[in-house]
Amino acid sequence: MKALIQRVKSASVSIDGQIYSQIHKGLLIFLGVEKNDTTSNADWLVSKILKLRIFEDENEKMNLSVSDINREILVVSQFTLAGDCKKGTRPSFDNAKPPQEANELYEYFVSELKKSPLNIQTGVFRAMMDISLINDGPVTFMLEH
Repeated sequence: MKALIQRVKSASVSIDGQIYSQIHKGLLIFLGVEKNDTTSNADWLVSKILKLRIFEDENEKMNLSVSDINREILVVSQFTLAGDCKKGTRPSFDNAKPPQEANELYEYFVSELKKSPLNIQTGVFRAMMDISLINDGPVTFMLEH
């Protein structure tokens, strides 16, 4: 399971030209689900993301988590994170979990995040989405488990 995490000043998901969801300061998470991923991978990522100290404290050091400062999270399913570009010029998606199973694990991930007191928003699994964001920093991390 891969999570590309971006610290944002704002982010939104639009579908067919209409805003579906949006957040203000917080994290935009692109989540990719791979064949061997299980709920234990999701649990690890949720715990790590909620505790990851990537927001600045009063001394301008990354010392605060999204939970510490009560920010928001927007989670977007991102099938292409499972892509392998090592061979040739066309990505291979052989390592991606089949859509039904990937959706179940994506929904599980979101439900675990929603157990926190934070405002959690999502995109729509398998939908064509336009993502808008203002990156804060920019600060971007890739987590894999």
